[in-house]
Amino acid sequence: MPVAKGQHPASEEGDADALLAPRVGKGAADHSVDYVAIGQLNTEVQQWHLGEDLVPEGFDLLIKRDDKTGIGLSGNKVRKLQFLMAEAIDIGADCVVTIGGTQSNHCRATAVAATKLGLESYLILREHDAILDAEPDPGITGNLLLSRLVGANMCMVSKSEYVSHGQDSLLLRKIGMLKAAGKTPYGIPVGGSSPLGCWGYIEFVRELKEQLDAAGDSVSDIVVAMGSGGSAAGIALANKMSGLGAKVHAVIVCDNKDYFVAQVQQTFDALGANYKAQDLLEIHEGYKGKGYAVSSEQELRTIVDVAKMSGIMCDPVYNGKALCGLLDLLKNQPGVFQGKRLLFVHTGGLYGFYDKEEQLMPLLSARPVTRLLSKM
Repeated sequence: MPVAKGQHPASEEGDADALLAPRVGKGAADHSVDYVAIGQLNTEVQQWHLGEDLVPEGFDLLIKRDDKTGIGLSGNKVRKLQFLMAEAIDIGADCVVTIGGTQSNHCRATAVAATKLGLESYLILREHDAILDAEPDPGITGNLLLSRLVGANMCMVSKSEYVSHGQDSLLLRKIGMLKAAGKTPYGIPVGGSSPLGCWGYIEFVRELKEQLDAAGDSVSDIVVAMGSGGSAAGIALANKMSGLGAKVHAVIVCDNKDYFVAQVQQTFDALGANYKAQDLLEIHEGYKGKGYAVSSEQELRTIVDVAKMSGIMCDPVYNGKALCGLLDLLKNQPGVFQGKRLLFVHTGGLYGFYDKEEQLMPLLSARPVTRLLSKM
C-alpha cells in the first residue's frame, strides 16, 4: 500500500497552527491534491433532549450530526475518505481495495466514493464461517445492496481466515492479484483508520472549534464510538493541539482497550505527535455487548426509545452501543466526565438497521397497523 503523504507532523502543544493548517481541496483531475471535497461538512451541532430519566439533572447533552456528511449517509467515513481518495488519485490509482465486515459502512462508503471519483472498488468482506460455508453470496441487505448498486466488486473471507491471515495480508494479497491483472490499486485499511485517514477527524475538531467559538459556546467532554480507532485518535490529538480543552471519551464496540490504546499510539507515532494515547483519550470498554455488530434486545430497545423521544436514530453497530455506554456512565459513573456539557459525535451507519429487521420487529409492532377504509 502507498505510504501516506502530507501528514503535517506536529509534536508540541505550540504547533497547533501547523497541525490544523488550512488545506485546499481540488478536483480529481489535479494530481497534487491534499483532499477531494466529496463530503457535505460543517455538520450541525444540536441540543439533544433525552429527558432526566436518561440524562441526569445538571448535564447538557449536545450532538454533532456527522451522520449528515453525504456520500449516501456515510457518516464519519467521508471525512477520512476525502484524504485517502486524494492520495489514491495522486498516485494514479485506477481502483481502491478495502476490507471490513459484511455490513461494513466503511466498505460501502468507499465503494460510493470510488464510483463518484471514477475509480473501481474492490471490497473484501468478512463473514462468520458457518454462514459463509452455507452461502458464499452475502445477498443484498443493507450496505450490500448499496455497494452493489454502485458497481463494487466483492470477495468474501471467513472470520477464521481473517483472524489467521490478518487484514494487512489479505489486503496485500488482493492488491497483488489486481497488479498482476494490470491494474493500479490503492489499499485502504479497516475503517479508513490510518495516519492519513486520521486527518479527517483532526479537521473535524477544527470545524467544531470554529462552530463553538462562533456561538460563544464550549463543551467539557466529547463522546464517540470506537470501532477501528481513527476517528477517536484524530479527535483526541486535535483536541489537545488546538486547545479545545475537552475530555475525549471513546466507547469501544469491538476488540478491547489494550488493542485500541496500541492502535491510537501507533497513529500518534506515525504523525510525529509526542503524546501517550492514554493521556489524551479515555477508552471505555464493557459496552460491546454480545460482540461487533451483534445487538442485544436492551441495546435495540434503547435505540428505539431514543429515536421515538428525539427523532435521532443511532445505528445498532456503532452509535447505538456508544449511546448505551454514555447513558450508563451518566447514570452510574458521572464522575468520569470533566464537566457537564457533553457532545456526542453521531458517526452515521443507519443502514445497519436493515440487518436487524427480525430483532426490531417485536419492539416496533406495539402500535397496530389498521386500514383506513373498511373493505366493501
